Amino acid sequence: QVQFVESGGGLVQAGESLSVSCKASGSTFRANTMAWYRQAPGKQRELVARISSGYITNYADSVKGRFTISRDNAKNTVYLQMNSLKPEDTAVYYCNVLGLNGPRYYWGQGTQVTVSS
Repeated sequence: QVQFVESGGGLVQAGESLSVSCKASGSTFRANTMAWYRQAPGKQRELVARISSGYITNYADSVKGRFTISRDNAKNTVYLQMNSLKPEDTAVYYCNVLGLNGPRYYWGQGTQVTVSS
């Protein structure tokens, strides 16, 4: 079982930037595709960005060009740099290992990102 600890969320104004981090437990981090998800109030959790073990990245259309996912295998940590934030980016942000059928492990506590207009 891999556990996740997300951090770095906060309250920002529209147009500002924020970076969130996720530290994962376990020894297989570098071999895994890592992903960031988010869940807004009243909505389903959605995949925002992913990064493979070979550093290939993919983004949801809604964040493409504004968000950047990265990873530091030495620290078992995945990052999400969010620029030009919009009120619709307001959500709790989670990370997980992305398997063939979706997220593989139980969710961490997430980190709240709130963007005011």
